[in-house]
Amino acid sequence: MLIIQPRPVNESDYRGRWYVLLVIMLVAMAVLIGRAVYLQVLDRQFLKHQGDLRHVGILPVPAHRGRIFDRNGELLAISTPVKSIWVNPKEFREAQVPADRRKVLASLLGISLEALDKHVEGNRNRSFAYLKRRINPELADEVAALGIAGIYADREYRRYYPTGEVAAHLVGYTNIDDKGQEAMELAYDDWLKGAEGAKRIIRDGKRRVIEDLENVSLPVPGKDLALSIDQRLQYLAYRELKKAVLLHRARSASLALLDTRTGEVLAIANQPSYNPNSRSQMKGSASRNRAITDIYEPGSTMKPFAVALALELGLYRPDTVIDTTPGTMRVGRNIVKDIHNYGVLDVAHVLQKSSNVGVTKIALDLPSKKFWAFYNNLGFGQPLETGFPGEANGRLSDYHGWSPFEQATLSFGYGISASTVQLARAYSALANDGVMPMVSLVKRDKLPESHRIMSARTAIRVRRMLERVVSREGTALKAAIPGFRVAGKTGTVKKSDVGGYSSSRYISVFAGLAPVSKPRLVMVVMVDEPSAGEYYGGAVAAPVFSRVMEGALRLLNIAPDQEEITPLLAAQQDEPT
Repeated sequence: MLIIQPRPVNESDYRGRWYVLLVIMLVAMAVLIGRAVYLQVLDRQFLKHQGDLRHVGILPVPAHRGRIFDRNGELLAISTPVKSIWVNPKEFREAQVPADRRKVLASLLGISLEALDKHVEGNRNRSFAYLKRRINPELADEVAALGIAGIYADREYRRYYPTGEVAAHLVGYTNIDDKGQEAMELAYDDWLKGAEGAKRIIRDGKRRVIEDLENVSLPVPGKDLALSIDQRLQYLAYRELKKAVLLHRARSASLALLDTRTGEVLAIANQPSYNPNSRSQMKGSASRNRAITDIYEPGSTMKPFAVALALELGLYRPDTVIDTTPGTMRVGRNIVKDIHNYGVLDVAHVLQKSSNVGVTKIALDLPSKKFWAFYNNLGFGQPLETGFPGEANGRLSDYHGWSPFEQATLSFGYGISASTVQLARAYSALANDGVMPMVSLVKRDKLPESHRIMSARTAIRVRRMLERVVSREGTALKAAIPGFRVAGKTGTVKKSDVGGYSSSRYISVFAGLAPVSKPRLVMVVMVDEPSAGEYYGGAVAAPVFSRVMEGALRLLNIAPDQEEITPLLAAQQDEPT
């Protein structure tokens, strides 16, 4: 058997390896020492920066959103300080808070214990999660008093609307992050929101803020905004419009009250409404400012404009005789009807009786191009240019495609669509002696740009004819106001339906102005689908006009008409000698 003897170990072999290992270790130590010296002495900013990343941070400082006022300085929207409760899920779970204390916390926050635990568990890998946004500071203090690890509070702002649903459609509202979502809050969001500030803070190992170091930048508060509305008139309009909707069981309604001189909207109301302070049950349709965003066919409220153009062109005079017998008229293949056979009427009585046949004969004598241009200049089919989100342009078709019947229907308010504010703007031209100012939802400091639509003579003539409408012989006696002379026009409009117009669904409208001798206010009231029996504009919309206009005239200290003159005498005095 061959036996192999092991080679004797040579200590010199191991000694060489030890030397190599020792050199490697010494080099490594030298590198580490050199690196430490470099970082601690030569490049100290690196470690400082790394420490700052872990313990020094920047926190945003919310800016105070600008306030919204009415024209007299009454508050419509304001941001109030509140607190938001948040949790550090990691810290909260590590503390192993007992169930009874978690239950008290959940109760204060208005949630169930199960919901609290689920929320924390769902964010277990995060260091921040909101539990409750924008609660009263007193409630936040109660939460803080529990002393639960991982629960903190930050200061924020919450938007509050003192007038509630009274001015909601114009003012709008903000979301939970205080950004404008509707109406003027949205339209003027950049103006109102201001600029967020920032501060440098120190956190501990659990990400808790333990010290404020400095202000990086101060928050810049948003700018205040003064709207054109008068809160007193706004409440009056809201109250009376809501009352009418309930009384007549209507689907919806809108109202616009304008200052004839400045074009400022003094009140704008809609039904249904909503409370911007509590929107949990709000329906989408309730937030629409129907007076600006919704359009409809204005019906007989358009007749004064057809008459005005006929007077302006010299084709008719207030005493020009028109035979409406037998109360119907064929235009092409279509029939135009009056409610009664009014027989022979002058132009003034065509408006007083609201004769479709009479105004059709006037309209068919008007040049199509001038008819279209006149309506266009009155703002029909044109934007309001108020800056309000979603404002409607309305609809006015081009005259090149008009048939005789289409031209006829335009004279009594079909085939054309407008919003309540657009119609009020057009009536301001009649009230302001032929000059139409631009509409504004913001308070003005000076008179606006205006456009002359017709001569002052024509506007005064039409106003005095419309005064007859608000009489026992007219269609709007319920629009009368004791002590003041009122002019206006009713409209009872059939709503469009499949295959034509409905015989059971109506829109009731009244457009008017006061006082006639020196008009200061214009108002349009629209009630959609009244279903409690009456549906005529003179019975449904006119009483709302009367109550709101009477209150507005008195609140604004507008003097009654100085001249006591009958409509008949006025018409006679208007004629050229």
